Amino acid sequence: MNKSINKLYSIIVFLGLYHCVYADIKLPSIVSSNMVLQRNTNITLWGWADAKEKITIRASWLNELISFQADELGNWRIEVSTTDSKKPQTINIKSIKSNITLDNILFGEVWLCSGQSNMYQPVKGYKGQPTYGSLEAIANSKNANLRLFTVERIGSKEPLKNLSKFKSWQIASPNNVADFSAIGYFFGQQLQQILDVPVGIIHTSWGASKVEAWISKEVMSSFKEVIINDEDIDKRPNRTDTALFNAMINPLIPFTIKGALWYQGEGNRNEPEKYKELFPAMVKDWRTRWDIGDFPFYYVQIAPFLYGNQDAFGDIKNTAFMREAQLKCLDLIPNSGIAITMDIGDPYFIHPPRKKEVADRLLYNALNQTYGFKDIDFAAPKYESHVVENNSIILSFNNADAGLYTYNKLENFVIAGEDRVFYPAESKIVNGKNISVSSEKVTNPLAVRYAWKNSVTGTLYGANLIPASSFRTDDWDDATQIKE
Repeated sequence: MNKSINKLYSIIVFLGLYHCVYADIKLPSIVSSNMVLQRNTNITLWGWADAKEKITIRASWLNELISFQADELGNWRIEVSTTDSKKPQTINIKSIKSNITLDNILFGEVWLCSGQSNMYQPVKGYKGQPTYGSLEAIANSKNANLRLFTVERIGSKEPLKNLSKFKSWQIASPNNVADFSAIGYFFGQQLQQILDVPVGIIHTSWGASKVEAWISKEVMSSFKEVIINDEDIDKRPNRTDTALFNAMINPLIPFTIKGALWYQGEGNRNEPEKYKELFPAMVKDWRTRWDIGDFPFYYVQIAPFLYGNQDAFGDIKNTAFMREAQLKCLDLIPNSGIAITMDIGDPYFIHPPRKKEVADRLLYNALNQTYGFKDIDFAAPKYESHVVENNSIILSFNNADAGLYTYNKLENFVIAGEDRVFYPAESKIVNGKNISVSSEKVTNPLAVRYAWKNSVTGTLYGANLIPASSFRTDDWDDATQIKE
C-alpha cells in the first residue's frame, strides 16, 4: 500500500516537473497564420521557449526539416529561405511540449507603414474629415492576396520583445479595410495588382507623434539626454522620446520587410533644422536594427495647411521651412524617395481627404526605384539653379527632362532684391523647362521663392503631373514680404 502511494506520488511529482521544465513555444505576434513573408529571400523566424529546448521547423516549401536549440535564455532565431511560389504555405514548429501549425501563409512583398495621423487616417476617414473614394475602395476590397496587420497605439519605457496590442494578419475585405490606414491600403492594393503577387502591409502609426518617439534610446542619446523613467507613459507616449520605438517598432524586428512608407512631420514642424538630423538618424537606426541593408524608405512631405498663421513668411512658423527640410532629406537618406503634396492639401483640414493621390505618388517611387519600372517618371521637378537676365530670374530644374507644366497659370512666386523684401511676381514657363520670374518693383533681383507660405495650392508640375515642392533660391533668415 505504501509502495503504491509512493509510486503515485513520484508520478505526480514527475509530471509537475515536466510541466515546469518544458515551456510552451511562444511566437511573436507578427508571426502567425495568414501572414505574408517576403518572397525570394532569407527571412527570420524567432520566438521563445525553455532554455536549450530542442525545436524543429517543417516548412511546406522546404524538403528538409530544420532542427536547432533555444539559447541559455530560451531565445531562438532561425533564417529560412523563401521562394516566389504563389501557393499558400504552412509552417509547423515543434518541441517536446508544443506543436504549432501556421497556415495560409503567402510569399510576396511586405511593406511597413508608419508616421502620425495622416498615415493613421483610415480608409473610412475621420469624423467630419473624409477619405475620398472610401466607399468604392471598401466595397471592392475583397482580396485574398492582400494581407493587413495593425499595431495598436501604445508606448513603453523599455524596448518590448513582443507587441502587447495589435490586430493580427487579416485578409483584406470590406469587414476590415475601413479601419485600416488609407495610404497603406491604397498603396498595397495597387502594388498587389500591378506585380500580381501577394502583398502584406504592416501599419504602425500614431497621430501627433514626434519623430523622437520613433527613435531608439541608443540613437536619441546622441542628440540629448533621454530620461524616460520619470515620465507618465500613459499621458503622451506619442510625444515621449523612444516610447513608440520601444512598443511599436522594436517588437516587429527582425520580421523581414521590403521597404517602409512614412508620413510624419507635422509634430516637428517648428524644428526644421533639427528634423534634418533626427529623421535621417531614425531611418539609419531602423535599417541598422533590421540588418537587411538600406531597404527602400519612401516618405510624404507634409501638406499645406493654415496652422493658424497664414502671414508667417520668414520664420519657422511658416511650414515651408519644414517642407524644405524634408526635401533636403532626400540627399541625406540613401535609397529614399518623396511624395510631394503641394496640390492636394486643405487649408482647414490637417488631414487632407485625397489619400489615394498620396499613396499613388509613394507607389510611383517604389515601382521605379524598387521594382524596376523605369518608364514610370515618378520624380517631381526640383529647383537646381538660376541666372539673372535683365530684370528677371530664370530658374532651372532637375527632373524636368520632359518639361514643366501648369494647369492654368503659374502663381505664388515672389521675388526680392538686395533689401530682401519679396514682392509678388509674374512667372511663366519658357523653353518648356525653365521659369522666368520678374516684378516691376524689383529692378535688380537676387532671389525667388515659390509657394512659401503655410497654406497654398501648388501650380507648378512636371509633365508627369507630379507637383514641385515649395522652394527658395536664397538662404536668408531675415527676409520679409510685401503682400498684393
